[in-house]
Amino acid sequence: MQQCTLSLSHYKSLPLPSHHSFPPSLIMATAAPEHRHGDDYDNSPAEDEDTGAHVAPIVKLEEVAVTTGEEDEDPILDLKAKLYRFDKEGNQWKERGGGSVKLLKHKVTGKVRLVMRQSKTLKICANHFVHHGLTVQEHSGNEKSCVWHASDFADGELKDELFCIRFPSVENCKTFMTTIQEVAESQGEKEENKDASATAGLLEKLTVGEDKSEEKEPEKVTTTEKLTVGEDKSEEKDEKDVV
Repeated sequence: MQQCTLSLSHYKSLPLPSHHSFPPSLIMATAAPEHRHGDDYDNSPAEDEDTGAHVAPIVKLEEVAVTTGEEDEDPILDLKAKLYRFDKEGNQWKERGGGSVKLLKHKVTGKVRLVMRQSKTLKICANHFVHHGLTVQEHSGNEKSCVWHASDFADGELKDELFCIRFPSVENCKTFMTTIQEVAESQGEKEENKDASATAGLLEKLTVGEDKSEEKEPEKVTTTEKLTVGEDKSEEKDEKDVV
């Protein structure tokens, strides 16, 4: 009975048995079982193993040419940025998306438009022409941002929008503002040249019309001369009849 009255503190003070303290028969019995080659999982291939099987597709998809509408335009500027539009009803800025903002110049007409698409979905965030009179101003609260007004066509209809764009660096923001101002000024010069050429064409048409009217007046004079000559001949005939 004395052997059963030992407390738990007695077992805590005992050292842990080492590997050599167990009998060899017990060690062999508790050893890990040997690997058997006849198990089912040995025959299953690994996840990355190529089985060599070829599965033909059920539906054959043909390659489709995708047009972006930018094939006839040359890029002038391409920068990464995040675009915002001002919500008048909520009186706050709302994010339109982050992606690449481009200035594209048409190869034939020479017109320049601003296009921005979201980086993942390629959805159009902004799409409007850079016309004469468009001004870009630096945002008062952030040197990396700038704001401007434009008649945008991103949603399929013209809307007067107030945009704010933010760039990763101040240098990119300044490059964007400078390029926009240069393009707007160049578009104004082209419009002035077109107006001047149009007015010159109208003046030429007016002068040509005046010259033609002056040429027609002598013809009227010749017809009157013919009438007078005819009257003279008729008078001569009357005199002969009298004689």
